[in-house]
Amino acid sequence: MSTSASLADQKAKFTPPEDLGTKYSPNEVHRYMVDCMMAVGTPRPNAEALADVLLAADCRGHFSHGLNRLEMYVNDVRQGICAGDATPTITKESVSTGLVHGNNGLGPVVGNFCVDLAVKKAKETGIGWVCARGSNHYGIAGWYAMRATKEGMLGMSFTNTSPLVAPTRAKKAAIGTNPLALSAPAKNGDEFVLDMATCVVAVGKIEVERRKEKPIPEGWAIDKNGQPTTNAAEGMNGALMPLGGPELHSGYKGYGLGMLVEIFCGIMSGGQYGPNVRRWMQTDREADLGQCFVAINPEFFAPGFEDRMSDLMDFCRGMDPADPEKPVLAAGDPERTHLEKVKREGGITYHINQIKDSWRLAKALGVQPME
Repeated sequence: MSTSASLADQKAKFTPPEDLGTKYSPNEVHRYMVDCMMAVGTPRPNAEALADVLLAADCRGHFSHGLNRLEMYVNDVRQGICAGDATPTITKESVSTGLVHGNNGLGPVVGNFCVDLAVKKAKETGIGWVCARGSNHYGIAGWYAMRATKEGMLGMSFTNTSPLVAPTRAKKAAIGTNPLALSAPAKNGDEFVLDMATCVVAVGKIEVERRKEKPIPEGWAIDKNGQPTTNAAEGMNGALMPLGGPELHSGYKGYGLGMLVEIFCGIMSGGQYGPNVRRWMQTDREADLGQCFVAINPEFFAPGFEDRMSDLMDFCRGMDPADPEKPVLAAGDPERTHLEKVKREGGITYHINQIKDSWRLAKALGVQPME
């Protein structure tokens, strides 16, 4: 019996109480995540690095990449398919570039190391470009881009993933969801934060709908025969569609963006790429994901970058909307709104099925459930 099956069996033994809540303070969620990772042997600093990214996802409203992802990381470390105690090493570097080996460590540990290295180089030379191999799932791409922006930089982050997306005209998956992110500083703490998959929707969103036992919108995925489906389970067994959807709606552009990320990540780093990456949720071998992190120092270019960035975003925000109930937004605005909601309500509100599953995981690992 595999370790993964053993954990599933252990969870099945526990029946959650009926009075579980659905709203929890960010500090309590963070504590729970750290405890779960430490329960399977992850050192506290690495567990905290992971919890930071997952919590940020939930606080920003990206529930597909927060608490929803925790058990995947627990399983990977518990089975020894990901080294929870690993630290990255630099394979080679120049004044503005770096090649890093993640040594099969947790994705957020690798990602933080790489983007910090890129920022250091950008402060000295104007740009830092760092590619990594030997990494694992790293959470939301925007986390690393925003980490660079905290240092006054434009940050970019890319990762390849398990093959989940069907190229245009294909009926089987060959490339990953391959997200990309760009964060750029503006005035008074404002920032542009683009964080997107290069397919119609991230696989985690389909997982969330499957957990809720709800259908998915048409255009998100195709079934195993290459036909559009609204059934979340069929979509998971088939393939996701590239950004744009079918060829008629320019899905080949999303396919091209996915390939762009693949070039920056798997191909440039020497890691796995495209169909060579292990399948989603399989743990028969190391993931060896490729990732790319870029930091650009605007001070090496025309002065007044932040002023112009604010001017453009504020112009767009101030435009007359087609629907008065839906104002024009800039990338990052929905996430800021959700952050304010969490702060205003004093906690993160989860779906009850997510809480029940987290309660079972806590019991199986012997840690204190969220309170």
